[in-house]
Amino acid sequence: MDRLRGVLARLERVVVAFSGGADSSFLAWVAHDVLGPGGAIAATAVSPSLAVDELADCRALAAEWGLNYLEVKTHELDRPEYVANGADRCWHCKDELMGQLVPIATARAARVVLGVNVDDLSDHRPGQSAAMAGGAVFPLVDAGFTKADVRDASRRLGLRTWDKPAAACLASRIPYGTAVSLGNLGAVGRAEEGLRRLGFRALRVRHYGELARIEIPVDDLELALARRHEVVHAVRSAGYRYVTLDLEGLRSGNLNDGLVMVAPMPANAAPDAGRGRPVMAPQSAR
Repeated sequence: MDRLRGVLARLERVVVAFSGGADSSFLAWVAHDVLGPGGAIAATAVSPSLAVDELADCRALAAEWGLNYLEVKTHELDRPEYVANGADRCWHCKDELMGQLVPIATARAARVVLGVNVDDLSDHRPGQSAAMAGGAVFPLVDAGFTKADVRDASRRLGLRTWDKPAAACLASRIPYGTAVSLGNLGAVGRAEEGLRRLGFRALRVRHYGELARIEIPVDDLELALARRHEVVHAVRSAGYRYVTLDLEGLRSGNLNDGLVMVAPMPANAAPDAGRGRPVMAPQSAR
């Protein structure tokens, strides 16, 4: 915590990319505590890929904590490369985000900061490269925070986000190669919202056309089967025809399993002439 506070104090002014998840919420709270509302802005990117209940929680957290809160609209769906949903989709999303946040930060002589933690560096996260190319910094990484450290520190601070399940953007539910659209983002969002109303906190609804593959923790499988009629109704009401339950349980980021890195680039590498984009290909392309 001392290192993190020192990193933020040296930055003096920051714009925190605030998604409402455990990491960005923790960073936003500490930045506000260190720099005050005049030195720290929490900015939420609003687009169809952000679940409605996640946006509502961002607003609620900002009000509860007295954050200097700002919402910006992002237009990743206007980018053909994002819609095509290749393995670099997240790069285009973060590049769009930086395009919106950098002018805000520049006008305030601030830096854009993201809630990336040390554990994130080992995953397929092309968005990190786009963020660095845009000048963002990762204070949690600089201070040595893992995901477990973030949750533990948040719990000790009394932040209700300490045990909030990870909730990546809705586009992450769509397999690579399937176009991202308002229709399938909406279907995923409605299905997940319906399942949360049934009491399932941690979940993913993977989109395969008319078929939805539900991922929940293994410990919740028995409950889902016991309430299968309600589960089916919630998912079909979102527009799906077929409802399946993944017996392997919830596995964040498992759609990356079918990818092979062709030209790997470490998360802390300098952006190349391709603007920092890693080259990925489906496993079947080998």
